[in-house]
Amino acid sequence: MREVHHFVNGKTVAGTSGRFGDIYDPNTGAIQARVALATKAELGAAVDAATAAFPAWASTNPQRRARVMFEFKRLVEANMDELAYMLSSEHGKVIADSKGDVQRGLDVVEFACGVPHLLKGEYTEGAGPGIDVYSMRQPLGVCAG
Repeated sequence: MREVHHFVNGKTVAGTSGRFGDIYDPNTGAIQARVALATKAELGAAVDAATAAFPAWASTNPQRRARVMFEFKRLVEANMDELAYMLSSEHGKVIADSKGDVQRGLDVVEFACGVPHLLKGEYTEGAGPGIDVYSMRQPLGVCAG
């Protein structure tokens, strides 16, 4: 049976908890794969890896960040059929509908590719008597979803 493992610090990492969650095929109700459930230590290691990577990513200029998103876009486009099939098997959708979902995701990626313009911040001269206002957009830190 296919197993879905963790992805930490650019590598696939097998879970050590021995616990798994089932992934069901919504069309048949059959178990099609299982996903490794993390231990607190594994979650901590993932957070530590992200925290260590954060300073370099935060200091990467917006154009280079956009290049990462452009490469992501290219990979999604190159693997559209496989992604649509996986989405179909996980959500019970027909392939055509799944391709539409992947395309809508690409629309969001395309928007993100233009984010350097939005990251510039703002400057307002004369916002009040003797007051100039500026804002800078900066990465906040590690998050999880």
